[in-house]
Amino acid sequence: MRIRSIRTRLTLWFTSLLAITFLILGVTGYELVSYTLHKEADMALRSVATTLGERNATEARNYFPRDVDEIFRRFFGSLPMGPYFEWVDPRGNLQRQPNEPNAPPFTQHAKQNAERGIATFETFKGSSPYPVRVLTWPVVESGRVIGVVRVGMSQMNLHRTMSHFLLIMAALFPLALALAGGGGWFLANRALEPVDRMTHTAREIGAGQLHARLELTGANDEMDRLADTLNEMLSRLEAAFTEMRQFTADASHELQTPLTILRGEMEVALRSKRSPEEYVDVMKSALEEIERISFLVEGLLLLARSDAGVLKMDPKPLELMLVLEEVVHQLRPVAEASHIALTVGDTEPLEVSGDSVHVRRLLFNLVNNAITYTPPGGTVKVSIGRSGDWAVLAVEDTGIGIPAEEQQKIFQRFYRSAQARSGAQGGSGLGLSMVKSIAEAHGGKIELESSPGKGSIFKIYLPLTSERQA
Repeated sequence: MRIRSIRTRLTLWFTSLLAITFLILGVTGYELVSYTLHKEADMALRSVATTLGERNATEARNYFPRDVDEIFRRFFGSLPMGPYFEWVDPRGNLQRQPNEPNAPPFTQHAKQNAERGIATFETFKGSSPYPVRVLTWPVVESGRVIGVVRVGMSQMNLHRTMSHFLLIMAALFPLALALAGGGGWFLANRALEPVDRMTHTAREIGAGQLHARLELTGANDEMDRLADTLNEMLSRLEAAFTEMRQFTADASHELQTPLTILRGEMEVALRSKRSPEEYVDVMKSALEEIERISFLVEGLLLLARSDAGVLKMDPKPLELMLVLEEVVHQLRPVAEASHIALTVGDTEPLEVSGDSVHVRRLLFNLVNNAITYTPPGGTVKVSIGRSGDWAVLAVEDTGIGIPAEEQQKIFQRFYRSAQARSGAQGGSGLGLSMVKSIAEAHGGKIELESSPGKGSIFKIYLPLTSERQA
């Protein structure tokens, strides 16, 4: 069964890690203590053997030192269990009777080493449940072996000491694990307390409370960085929700106006019998409103697809001069009806990789926007130039201009400058948004130069095809 609580998992991981650490330390400590005790016991046996060998070499051969126990006490600190001593001559004959009835055997290996002057440590298992450690020590005088001292002792004390060590470790291990588990749970609670606070705050934040933010502790730690990240996400969500609400309200307003006009005209036409000419006028007016609605819906769909990253493009080599001539030819009657001169400035035959329908719509919207906001007697000029690896479509007008503080906002959906709203010009506020989306979908960009009362220059940068970049 999977444990879902992070606190429990952290506690289990922490306790398991400490349990493994304790086991490793316990085994390592046991081995080190065992090695140290055996090493010290061997060194003490060596010191006892050296002392007894020197004494037997200098004193009478028939003398058996009665203070063997004292010598053992001197080097062991206390008399070990089963102290053992015997003296053997160079030929292997026993010269001093051992002080233990069940003396360990004098092995062939130890004899051969003694003849060569090499000391030998051996461990024997006798009738006692504890083994006996024996040192065979050759006594050398003037370069020859004059005798062999064999000393030993039972390892009962050493084994008991190690057993006590194990018991202590076994008693401390569960206590240490319990403390580690409690400490791990406490630390997990302390570490996750800010997460609980953030979770509680996040639960209270709904669509209508996106202004709320997660509280920072001021420690500038990982939790504060997480809270900062979540606050930034909430800010983006709040901005997105605000933009969506505004977008929905603006779209509803823009669609409501032509629908209301369309419905009113239809209702008026149906109230009484009309002449054919009057019905034709109503149908023409209705068609204009339907075209207006179609333009709005088409623009909204284009922007929605652009936001979703699914704006379909059919990029092909496209001559910008052909697009320019077609758009100018299409909009010149509109400009002439408004007493505006639509001219073509400097041009250069440039080719880009683009979707002809969308690039035509881009230029159409720009030129139509310039005509809409240019007063009678003004001029709109369209030109094509080159800047490095970019083709530049420029639309210049002598219209009302745009204040600096509004120049970035005009590319927002349904946004219209204060001058545009106060004037008689129509428009939904979607044209420049579509222009920007289409330009960016082609890997391009849009720039604006404008001054109130002096007109505006919109520049669209589109990447040239690789053949024209050379």
